[in-house]
Amino acid sequence: MLFNSFEFLLFFLPTTLALFFLSARYFGNEAAIGLLVLCSLGFYSWWNPIYLLLILFSMAFNFQVGKRLGQRSHKGLLAFGITVNLGLLAYYKYANFFVSNVSSLLATHWSLGDILLPLAISFFTFQQIAYLVDSHRGITREYRFLHYALFVSFFPQLIAGPIVHHRDMLPQFMRTTPFCLKPNHFAIGLSIFAIGLFKKTVLADGIASYANPVFNAADSGQTVDFFTAWGGALAYSFQLYFDFSGYSDMAIGLARMFGIVLPLNFYSPYKAASISEFWRRWHITLSHFLRDYVYIALGGNRRGRTRRFANLMTTMLLGGLWHGAGWNFIIWGGLHGLYLILHQMWQALLSKLSLSPSGSAYSALAWLMTMLCVVVGWVFFRATTFEGAIGLLQSMIGLHGFTLPQGIMARLGDVGVLLQSLGMEVAFGGGQVFVLTWLWIMALLIIVLVMPNVQDMFNWVRCSLRNQHFDTTDSVWPMLSRVCKLQWKESIGWAITCAACLALGFLTLFQVSEFLYFQF
Repeated sequence: MLFNSFEFLLFFLPTTLALFFLSARYFGNEAAIGLLVLCSLGFYSWWNPIYLLLILFSMAFNFQVGKRLGQRSHKGLLAFGITVNLGLLAYYKYANFFVSNVSSLLATHWSLGDILLPLAISFFTFQQIAYLVDSHRGITREYRFLHYALFVSFFPQLIAGPIVHHRDMLPQFMRTTPFCLKPNHFAIGLSIFAIGLFKKTVLADGIASYANPVFNAADSGQTVDFFTAWGGALAYSFQLYFDFSGYSDMAIGLARMFGIVLPLNFYSPYKAASISEFWRRWHITLSHFLRDYVYIALGGNRRGRTRRFANLMTTMLLGGLWHGAGWNFIIWGGLHGLYLILHQMWQALLSKLSLSPSGSAYSALAWLMTMLCVVVGWVFFRATTFEGAIGLLQSMIGLHGFTLPQGIMARLGDVGVLLQSLGMEVAFGGGQVFVLTWLWIMALLIIVLVMPNVQDMFNWVRCSLRNQHFDTTDSVWPMLSRVCKLQWKESIGWAITCAACLALGFLTLFQVSEFLYFQF
């Protein structure tokens, strides 16, 4: 079941909200929690009922192992618990990838057949591994299974994150004050959800039609020209941005309707002026998990520069592999590992030379370089074949020529004649797609850079758990922060705006599309 579907919006959500608050009022919080667990499991099983057994086993197993680790720390038991979790993830997500690669190396035809990837397995696996590690460290409390089950299965965050942490969520489920429907919480949640729905269904899905044909052509072995390649790569970059941003907003909004606050998971990453800042803003809860349970566990930055860089690269390679069983995801992770290493080396050089460059020009250049690196990475992330990604990157550096539609070339007049003399080719047709692609890109770029994100728009009502301060000195914010300062408030104007977002979102539901992060 998708957030952007009629069955969710018209049946599941209102029914679950009504039953939850009625249960809390007449039978108490525990009954409401139990009902919400059942509804969340029903939400999960809508996709494939057979995998309901998997998540139930995972919850029961990890709760028992965590309980025993909390009573008595034991490295062997921790290793066993992590092995079982990673074993399930490895089988369902990576077994075919491993077998196909071994089969290719040995020139055999081994195959495990089709293994359907259980929805959200990457998310609830990491979530529970963190719980086991913290139980081993003695920093978890004695929780009831009912609360733990909701911690794992809570439907707003179950499918595509955020990767919630027990210290953030379980105390909210264990509250002694009764759950009750509060109009201001509901208004805030519905407003955030409406904005997220608009981002997903109107913006992300709107520009997707200009990204998909380009990548499909590249993956099929076709070559595209410079402008088409960049149009496709940038279109996908914004599609993914608004798809993930929209989902994150919808998850936070849904949870808030129930009186639950989720952690911040997305904070204007395309405003970042360094790759390190990008990763402090993109998929924040995954970044925290990789830092706390992989990078630091490997030694972090405690054993010299070479070891620090090796730990960083290993962490990012694993982060890439977490996203999908494919070499392109591993390459994407490796690229970001390389970016982070180069950024640390650059920072060390500036420190050694006692330089601290600043100013609008430097910030703009740093932002441009960061975006270039990110977009190049997204090419591998989106392409389904290595050859397709390489072919598209070759087009992006001009190796497959430069082409403009005839209609645009004609309007350029003498400039068009000059461009043709320099080797610019003319394409017959395609002018409308070309113009619309770049209009979409420019419009979304303006929204990304100028408009405040939902967290800042709703800052005064604490719409999410915000566990870190975002330093804006390393971004393009100094140039743009004063352009648009929208602040949500309970008013007729905002009610009309959010209603319009909902209405536009509803109008697009006849062509439902999955969130891109559902595949991970």
